Amino acid sequence: MTVTNFEASACQTPLDYAKASCETMMRKFQAEDLPPKGHFHYHQGVFLSGVYQTYCLCKNEEYFDYIKRWVDSCINEDGTLKLFDPGQLDDIQPGILFYPLMDLAETTGNKKDYECYKRILDALMEIILKFPKNKEGGFWHKDCFPDQMWLDGLYMAGPICAEYGARFNRPEFFDIVAEQALLMKEKTQDEKTGLLYHAYDSSRKESWSDPVTGCSSEFWGRSIGWVPVALLNDLDFIPENHPKRKELEDFVASLLKTLCHYQSKEGRWYQVVNKGDCAGNWLENSCSCLYSAAIAKAVRKGLLSKEYLAYAKKGYEAVINSLKWEGGNLLVGDVCIGTGVGTYEYYCERPTSVNDLHGVGAFLIMCTEMQMALEE
Repeated sequence: MTVTNFEASACQTPLDYAKASCETMMRKFQAEDLPPKGHFHYHQGVFLSGVYQTYCLCKNEEYFDYIKRWVDSCINEDGTLKLFDPGQLDDIQPGILFYPLMDLAETTGNKKDYECYKRILDALMEIILKFPKNKEGGFWHKDCFPDQMWLDGLYMAGPICAEYGARFNRPEFFDIVAEQALLMKEKTQDEKTGLLYHAYDSSRKESWSDPVTGCSSEFWGRSIGWVPVALLNDLDFIPENHPKRKELEDFVASLLKTLCHYQSKEGRWYQVVNKGDCAGNWLENSCSCLYSAAIAKAVRKGLLSKEYLAYAKKGYEAVINSLKWEGGNLLVGDVCIGTGVGTYEYYCERPTSVNDLHGVGAFLIMCTEMQMALEE
């Protein structure tokens, strides 16, 4: 594999930054070694989704080959996944990568690959159909967290279901996507701010669960970011005449308008979104990338007026200004590590990482969305 050493001076466009980030990571990890190694998990899934969006714009076949190598490394000879937990939505998300791989197999006439990818994809959809739900009908985030709905889950399960429904004429998956998204809105949206709490516990048993609302106590940046990104991906496939489409469009547009009110003067958003002036809070890159990406896509899709693109540009530029370079490698820092549900202090005290997969994935999604928005 041939990858390019970039420098800051060589990056002029969002696509340039996306390519520099992809190739930094491709130098760091062989595809098969992406962490957690061997585990079919959303960390690799969100990163490789960003690589795929970059590939769609630049058509560098080495990027696509890298994606295929990782997916194939997760599959046993008998066509099953090697390391996969069917009890958590996080392990459903990478299935989104089977769609472009199936397209390739169909184009090249590789029937064996196509059937293998389709069989695993079908199995993932069967898991969704049988996934445990709380008493209101919301998916548990994981089987070890009974009755809990987390915002992240809309990204983990929604887009894969929406595309499956469109590709294979399975409209029941559109209904699942809409039901889960609108139920999440009903249960987690704060009437005063319009923001979404990180999680909801229908049993009210968790220590973080409000005894009246069932919600957690804070608006965590990245968890909110998954929601508009997921909904916009869902809307790429949900038919125009679907009875819940307008509600989904209104939800994502309203949420993004709300988030614009909380953008910092610097351009990024805070780890705890609505408490930028509170001690210990800090500007976090992954949520800033996801918000900027979603705003740019919503403008491109006509769900927000063009004036909102200024918020996405400001966020993008602030993230770019926070980046560092080291020996031709692009470093995406100020990213909160994987995080559960907690208090204000818990979120603010979470460690940060540099070039972890979900941070870089969010960065690639932002760069590619900004590139498409700026080209229109």
